[in-house]
Amino acid sequence: MQALASLLEPLKDPGPLFFALLIGHVLADYPLQTEFMAIGKNHRRARPLPGSLAETRGVWVHCLTAHALVHAGAVWMITGSMTLALIEAGLHWGIDFAKSAGLTNLHVDQTLHILCKVGYVWAIHAGWVMAGG
Repeated sequence: MQALASLLEPLKDPGPLFFALLIGHVLADYPLQTEFMAIGKNHRRARPLPGSLAETRGVWVHCLTAHALVHAGAVWMITGSMTLALIEAGLHWGIDFAKSAGLTNLHVDQTLHILCKVGYVWAIHAGWVMAGG
């Protein structure tokens, strides 16, 4: 446990913390997001889900929620804050829903996600949220 604590020590500084959150975001948004989740999370999807023969209407809620929870897990593992993880789950869900509704595009979507990470670093370093708490 002490080895893990020493590994996470640099994350007390804003720069390394932001970089770690950015890496966590990229991992959760790309390699950890399956094709099923990427297609299924869109409530307006026009094509069938891969490998699915069953009725899939309404599955978007499950796919979008699962995707948002993967992001929440990354934030939780990096910051140690369940509060920020819950905030991330809600914000990520809403931002991705807005993109699938056609209210934003990929560039706006990714910018909003990155701004969330900036907000988390700011909240931790302003003392509004305790890292590890």
